[in-house]
Amino acid sequence: MSRALMLCALVLMLTSCASWSSPARQRSEFEDVPVPAGLTLDTSRTTIIESPTVKAARLFYKSRIRPESLAVAYRASLEANGWRHVSSTTSSSMGTTQVYEKPDSSLQIMIYEGWYYTWTEVSTTRIVGRPPGPSR
Repeated sequence: MSRALMLCALVLMLTSCASWSSPARQRSEFEDVPVPAGLTLDTSRTTIIESPTVKAARLFYKSRIRPESLAVAYRASLEANGWRHVSSTTSSSMGTTQVYEKPDSSLQIMIYEGWYYTWTEVSTTRIVGRPPGPSR
């Protein structure tokens, strides 16, 4: 009887812990770079660099969304947020690469299919401050 009670207590404890864990959220390091619904950030592959003058991020998202749909969604939402589309390249082996720019900012979106997931790599660089220089 005590074994069954211990087992029930253990199962209840583990299920209650699972309900408190938060799912991976959509995240963008820049407010004007929207993340389409359905993408999950892979924190193990993501890099964020901040200095007094530059902020850069390389964010990896995984999803089960068709690459063509993601490319269209990114272009529409980025242009709506003031990004100027510079170029797009698509190849069967490398996927789609889109390049955008804003004053003091650059953005590259790479969308490609993996074995199970569709991967989206978002690389952004932004000048956030000017280094102090000699007065003129």
